[in-house]
Amino acid sequence: MTATTIAPTIEQVAPGVTTRVKAGDLQVPQKGLLALGALALVATLAGMFLSEGESKRHAFHAYLVAYMFTLSLGLGSLFFVMVQQITRAGWSVVVRRTTENFMAVLFPWMAILFVPIALGIHELYEWTHEDVVAKDELLTGKSGYLNPTFFFVRAVVYFVVWGGLATFFRRTSLKQDQTGDATLSLKMARVAAPGLLLFALTVTAAAIDWMMSLAPHWFSTMFGLIYFGGSVMTTMAMLIVVFSWLRTKGYLGQVITQEHYHDLGKLLFAFMVFWAYTSFSQYMLIWYANLPEETEWYQHRTHGGWQPIFVTLAIGHFLLPFGMLMSRNVKRHRLGLVVGAVLLIAMHWLDMQFQIMPGLHEHGMHVSWIDATALIGVLGLFLGLALKNVISAPLIPERDPRLAESLHFHNV
Repeated sequence: MTATTIAPTIEQVAPGVTTRVKAGDLQVPQKGLLALGALALVATLAGMFLSEGESKRHAFHAYLVAYMFTLSLGLGSLFFVMVQQITRAGWSVVVRRTTENFMAVLFPWMAILFVPIALGIHELYEWTHEDVVAKDELLTGKSGYLNPTFFFVRAVVYFVVWGGLATFFRRTSLKQDQTGDATLSLKMARVAAPGLLLFALTVTAAAIDWMMSLAPHWFSTMFGLIYFGGSVMTTMAMLIVVFSWLRTKGYLGQVITQEHYHDLGKLLFAFMVFWAYTSFSQYMLIWYANLPEETEWYQHRTHGGWQPIFVTLAIGHFLLPFGMLMSRNVKRHRLGLVVGAVLLIAMHWLDMQFQIMPGLHEHGMHVSWIDATALIGVLGLFLGLALKNVISAPLIPERDPRLAESLHFHNV
């Protein structure tokens, strides 16, 4: 690939293919998502800052559940884009732009939506209370890492890394739409290599900071991997749902074919199994060692009111979708794939409840109106902003040098 290589135009590769949203189209659902999300977010913030005691703590935890669930869509999209670039994959070119639109919401919007968590740090994390730390030898030993100042510094680093990578890949991809410069693909592949390393470090650390430190006496080296696996799985599920919805609106039906759905189904299945493997490995090792400082975390989650949620996750997050998505026929059947995707999206939200809430509600899952408004608020704004990106840019990378390969992709 030389510096003078110019990719063909979309008219040369696929004449007659619709690559842009028609003027005024999709504006109603986009504005509706933003309006609904904003209203729900206002209601959630009111519940967070006007309530007291246990209700206030529950409100902040509910917001954290919604935030970590929604953040996973942006992070999973960023990972997908970098993996496709570093492997120089051809099949995924027509799929990639939507993930670019998703990951673009990471900065500044997900950084802004992190502010309520920063303001509620004392409601969420016991290690932020000096009197508690002073009486706890273990927390005192961890205070060099678990302290509010360093917590906020790390959060800034995470968003700078995620925002910088997301901005670079989307802007470079859009620039290629304009210039057709094929060397930009090589440039993105080169940046993806260190980008994936930074991604791995920051996502692992963020999962530890924002979720695992809710139980500061407990630790697991696999915790970041579990959140990562669930994030990529949920992103694949959301892509399947979004593409099916866009197809009903008259978009992407010509370019995202049964073959692409088949590969998305494979990735959905693979990361569902990866989540189950890492989750089971964490549980099995802690069960086998039977050390009090490790088993405490599972003690709250496998007994009493949380036991049904534990069983539901084992069945709904693994056994049922494993049996469903293993079939080649299901992965090549759009409706069946959407059903599996919706199930796993719901299970990922339940998993966030399972990870975050037992520290507050030891005796079982407690759902109130603020759980719903928090999810609608954060997710609604995320999807509305992502849809705005979809409307403002070509639906596919119009001059990617591998576009023809993607359009004619066929599973062997």
